[in-house]
Amino acid sequence: MISTEQISTLINGGTVIDAAGEKVGKVGQVYLDDQSGHPEWVTANTGLFGTSESFIPLRGAAVRGDDEVQVAFDKSVIKDAPRVDADGHLDADDEVELYRYYGIEDAGTDQDRQDLAGQGQNLRGEGQDVHSEGQNTSGLNTDDAMTRSEERLNVGTEKVATGRARLRKYIVTENVTTTVPVQREEVRLEREPITDANRDQAVAGADLTEEEREVTLTEERVVVDKETVPVERVKLGTETVTDEQQVSEEVRKEQIEADLPDEATRRENTERG
Repeated sequence: MISTEQISTLINGGTVIDAAGEKVGKVGQVYLDDQSGHPEWVTANTGLFGTSESFIPLRGAAVRGDDEVQVAFDKSVIKDAPRVDADGHLDADDEVELYRYYGIEDAGTDQDRQDLAGQGQNLRGEGQDVHSEGQNTSGLNTDDAMTRSEERLNVGTEKVATGRARLRKYIVTENVTTTVPVQREEVRLEREPITDANRDQAVAGADLTEEEREVTLTEERVVVDKETVPVERVKLGTETVTDEQQVSEEVRKEQIEADLPDEATRRENTERG
């Protein structure tokens, strides 16, 4: 029987291996029986990328080394087990369903559970009559037919960060040259003859006098002023492009062949002929 110390070791990085010694997955959780407190179930991370947990009975299981627990069932059987969302506690109905799938009759008392746990070798078919009807030597008591299974490749995708893009604004200085028209006033001497139209203005003053006249000259000067105005908006955007990648992985499948007595073989060949 698996001890409490062994449970602690298994939970912290342990591995589940099947009856043939093949790795099933990492140990997820160990569930104790509500009545006896003995280890009853272990979960293993199975499925693509280890994202699914399968429940496996610990009846007939044994700890190998420091971090491996070998269960009494084949990996193909474990991976097809019903998925149960235990959330820390395994309900009675779920436990009955798992027992039924693994071909184990649930015991009603603590003593019965302990007796079954001590008979783990029978779960692998050792010491049993191989001619009994419906006996499966891999551990399941079903009918007289054999189920052939195969692995199917389930490929998914996940998003990972591949890089970061950033917008950064900085200031640069450049010279701008432009031409601006400017105006100025200049003095120009204008002479006009005396006519009947301007004679009265011409003789309005004294005959001989000294006079001065002033004219104020003006000109335009360039005044430079700067203002900040928005010219455009820039932002980062993403677009999704689709590529194709090939995935190559080995999958296993079971083949079934029959070892027939000589007479049955001859009869089968005759029927085929």
